[in-house]
Amino acid sequence: MPSHDFTIFADYFQFYIQDEPADGDLSEAWSDEAVARLLAVAPGVVGIGTVRNLDVPVSIEILDKEPILTLSSWDHVVECSMSVQSGRIVVAGCTDYFPDAVRIEVAPGTYRVRVRYSGLNSLSPDGLDGDDRYRLELWQAPAIEPTVIKQRAV
Repeated sequence: MPSHDFTIFADYFQFYIQDEPADGDLSEAWSDEAVARLLAVAPGVVGIGTVRNLDVPVSIEILDKEPILTLSSWDHVVECSMSVQSGRIVVAGCTDYFPDAVRIEVAPGTYRVRVRYSGLNSLSPDGLDGDDRYRLELWQAPAIEPTVIKQRAV
């Protein structure tokens, strides 16, 4: 169960993970529904919405099987799928230089992506400081449509 911790610059209030060679385009994927669920998807790409337009803490776990779903300590939980045919997942902010972005090696296949969000209501009045956290859990599973498991209170 490899776990990876990053600080990612969430420019435009988002960061993404993608299959390295994927050419899916998130620019059209950020519909009103996607913004509300803090999750946008395109072929081979998952965009994760954030509440800050700054560096945010991100944890990514690659798992052998679906983890136990606990909701009590999370503000918002969503799931979707991502095809990773290359065996390399790129993790980046949307304005990061792609060749320099972090890569995570995984077995090729279709992955379930669960995103858990916490501290979404902890931002300072100016929106610069907060205890927001973003935890991604990935495991191989059949494809699903984007799903909100727990909707955050706004």
